Amino acid sequence: MDQYLIILVILGAAIFSVAWMPKISKKTGISYSIFYVATGFALYLLAPDLLPNPMPQKNENLTLHLTELIVIISLMGTGIKIDRKFSFKTWSSPLKLVSFTMLLCIGAAAVMGYYFLGFGLASAVLLGAVLAPTDPVLASDVQVGPPNEGMKSETKFALTSEAGLNDGVAFPFTWLAITIGLMFTGKESSFLEWFAIDVIYRIIAGIVIGFLSGKGIGILLFRVSKKYEILRTRDGLVAVAATLLVYGITEIVHGYGFIAVFICAITLRHFEKDHQYHDTLHSFTDQIERLLVCLLLIIFGGALAMGILKPITLKMVVFSVTFLLIVRPVFGWMALNSSKMKNRERLAIGFFGIRGMGSIFYLAFAFSKYNFDHQDELWATVSMTILFSILIHGLTATRVMEYLKREA
Repeated sequence: MDQYLIILVILGAAIFSVAWMPKISKKTGISYSIFYVATGFALYLLAPDLLPNPMPQKNENLTLHLTELIVIISLMGTGIKIDRKFSFKTWSSPLKLVSFTMLLCIGAAAVMGYYFLGFGLASAVLLGAVLAPTDPVLASDVQVGPPNEGMKSETKFALTSEAGLNDGVAFPFTWLAITIGLMFTGKESSFLEWFAIDVIYRIIAGIVIGFLSGKGIGILLFRVSKKYEILRTRDGLVAVAATLLVYGITEIVHGYGFIAVFICAITLRHFEKDHQYHDTLHSFTDQIERLLVCLLLIIFGGALAMGILKPITLKMVVFSVTFLLIVRPVFGWMALNSSKMKNRERLAIGFFGIRGMGSIFYLAFAFSKYNFDHQDELWATVSMTILFSILIHGLTATRVMEYLKREA
């Protein structure tokens, strides 16, 4: 059979199912992520020769750019649906999670990677960096709804805004791992250069470009278009165009595109905040995001079937379980201990530190910049952690959120 036609049929069926999956997930209480991973696993077990190789090691550039695309689309959609205007006071919960919890998770994962798993220092730091950020892609079950929905769940707001912020803030630590690796091999690199460029400059560039872009796009869509009929549009496609434009410009000047896209989305969201066009923008990005999610999860399921977990040891399983069920929940709960939230809300926020496509992107990105040791083991450990997260969080998210809503 023609492999291309087989792929078209599978993609068509998968994308067709996307239209009903959110309702099915809500009805069953099981995240649709589980369905697509299981589908990919079954497909590659039954007909591996008819499908493209799903292993990230064999498709480095494709893995890097597909995961990059889904993350930036997700970041735009995440920013557009956050109703709460930014201030240090009203955003204190996600800022604590990004500044306190994420840093401690990076440190804990790096220490366990070095002393418990036996990775080299650069690989251990990389393990912490790629697993630190929560994922905006697979976290829809615990995030706020569409723009102007009116729901005031502090739990969902904290998890949504954290996922939007920390995908960019984790980037300096991926560069730190690369810097350590380069220093060990004698190449010109230093911690001072890392701090000046990869921490200070890239973050500031991302924030500034994101803010200015959000303002500029808002002025064009909501003010200039009122004066000039030819510029008036209500196409949701604008959200994706803005995502690619802002991300590309920021990366060209070596800023953090993830940060820029999210800041742009937040800034645009609060331009004519009550305008219905925001619903259109969010709806379109949500559809594109779900389309890409089903594709990537099928590929991830295929990688599981084709042996990405082959290097797994008992220690790696213990690491993944410990990181998801102890490290993140404890540090997440601690970060919010001084807040006015109820204890069950703090526990839920700590527990739902969902890992996903962002971690795969960071790992692929790091491997494209430096030849880390233990690459197969890193792929296996990160994939195992993502799989556990999909299963554990995918089976509990709907029920926990419904419980918190009833108890509010």
